[in-house]
Amino acid sequence: MLVVWIAVAALLLAVEMHHLAFFAMFGAAGAAAAAVVTTVAPDAIGVQIATAAAVTVVGVVAVRPYVSKAFARHGDGIVVHGVHGGLVGARGTTIDEVPFHERGHVRLLGETWLAIAADEKPIAAATTVVVVSVSGTTLTVKSVPERELQ
Repeated sequence: MLVVWIAVAALLLAVEMHHLAFFAMFGAAGAAAAAVVTTVAPDAIGVQIATAAAVTVVGVVAVRPYVSKAFARHGDGIVVHGVHGGLVGARGTTIDEVPFHERGHVRLLGETWLAIAADEKPIAAATTVVVVSVSGTTLTVKSVPERELQ
């Protein structure tokens, strides 16, 4: 039964990492607690299930609101809503040369993105750019004129 509880905990952690809703992580904690009970009382399946349920409920009811609030806090940084449409108009900086037909890299909102130049001329490294469109995970960018940077 120990292996089952560990597998359930691992599965719930994987679900939590995918969704970040802060429910499955408490289920995983409950399954881990049940695994501990299994090492002490391997035949007490009812106690194991009750422990898993109790730890899960206490986590969801008592701890989850605080965890959710901690992750909901935003700094003064830029918040982009939506995946693709929200990036259009955002400014970033080229990491390396961004050609027209080949991909380069842009640092945007704290992440590195693949990018191509909107114009037929390449954009040099360390140039401020603005996103004009997004296709998949590749940004199409154009350089921001010097006069607009000030």
